[in-house]
Amino acid sequence: MPRRLLTAGLCVLSLAVSIGLAWWQWNRFESASGSFQNLGYVLQWPLFGLFPAFMIYRIRKLRKSAAEAEQAPPGARAEWGRKPVTEVPAPRPRPVVRDVADEEDDELAAYNRYLAELHARDQENS
Repeated sequence: MPRRLLTAGLCVLSLAVSIGLAWWQWNRFESASGSFQNLGYVLQWPLFGLFPAFMIYRIRKLRKSAAEAEQAPPGARAEWGRKPVTEVPAPRPRPVVRDVADEEDDELAAYNRYLAELHARDQENS
């Protein structure tokens, strides 16, 4: 019970702080140096304040559905629309790469030789 009260207190504190920050940004927006960025923050801060309460709601909902799934008989469990995996699937065949050595043009062959030279020099230096 104290944990729930602490959690609820933190949610209320989060909301109060974020509303205070939204009020501060509203005052900044209304001032002579205010901009529309401050107005954006006015709308953004309350969402930040409500986020902890939303997370607690979501966690409780997920825990409840997990508890219901554990209590259900094994045949009635929903696996998110998928069958359970009972074996390792066969590996996918690799795509066939055709040998392009016969089809190389002179410019491409020269470029590849240049790259091989650079690689060999790099290997010697390291």
